[in-house]
Amino acid sequence: MSLNTTESEEYTCVRFYVSTVSFSVLLFFNLIINWTIVREERLRGHARFVLVFHLLVSALVYLGMSSVFYYQIHLSARPGHTACMTMITVLISSAANILLTLTAMALDRFCAVCHPLRYSSICTAGYWPWVLGVVTWLLALVIPLSLLVKPDPEDHEECDRAQLKRGELQKVLFIGVCTLLILYSYVRILQESRRLGVLNRRNRAGCRTIALHGTQLAVYLLPNFVNFMLTILRKKDFIQQETKELAAVVIFAFFSVAQCIAPVVYGLRKEELLEQLNRRFPCCSRYLKTVLGWTVRASWPHTQPDGRERTLTVQTTISFEPPHEDDKETGPLSVNGFSHDQNSSQGITDKA
Repeated sequence: MSLNTTESEEYTCVRFYVSTVSFSVLLFFNLIINWTIVREERLRGHARFVLVFHLLVSALVYLGMSSVFYYQIHLSARPGHTACMTMITVLISSAANILLTLTAMALDRFCAVCHPLRYSSICTAGYWPWVLGVVTWLLALVIPLSLLVKPDPEDHEECDRAQLKRGELQKVLFIGVCTLLILYSYVRILQESRRLGVLNRRNRAGCRTIALHGTQLAVYLLPNFVNFMLTILRKKDFIQQETKELAAVVIFAFFSVAQCIAPVVYGLRKEELLEQLNRRFPCCSRYLKTVLGWTVRASWPHTQPDGRERTLTVQTTISFEPPHEDDKETGPLSVNGFSHDQNSSQGITDKA
């Protein structure tokens, strides 16, 4: 029993350190990215960037509360019932809002690519992405509030991970629905991109973006299903409790790392955001270019011409990088190059 207790305390300490380090990294990205989005009118009125704002805030809240939660476990503290339930509610709702925001981002890109005319006519108001963020937070509160309404009769006084394991079936169903919506959106986006000729073997930038997005979503989604399967295997005594705890720590570390990579995949790869970061944080942008150049592979201009407009085709509509010098053989993807009518071309053209 003492051995199991020692291992549990060590794993709690690992969770605390992982969440604290991830929180520190994400805090830096929140300061520079979200500040840029809020201060730049073009960005804060664009759904892609507003959803990135919501994603980073949700991840920051989740990692910050995780650090506090596991630290109080490590200290063997005994917070009151109200304080414990508050921490549990924030943890579950922020984690759920991360997944809801990813789902909203996938559906937003699906509507923009597959239904461009309808999307441009309905989703032109600059405030609707912010309203969508409020809606996702309200939906994310459903699971933790439902658990509070129906208290567990076997609930004990300690505020530990056992409190987070309640409502596993509801959580898995929620994750499953969001996963299906995300997969459906990306499959339709890929089909439409291939039909328009945007996604092909020569478009290495587009293929690289698809690979990064797929990896990012896998790190977000797969650990939840793996953790659920480990719980079932443990109940059937196929694995030991120590094995399950170790696997749970690894899964938590992967999920925390995913929060740190998200600003790169969903934010720093956007050329419009990079330009504004370069103007507002020139020192940070210089280091970010060096450290993240292997994945960004974008031009960081030293000056930002006023009033400059860039016509974005389907390539940037689905968050693809613009063609670079190493992709010159494909040439710039212009609307005139597609073999569809003029109205459709105008629908899929987005002014940055």
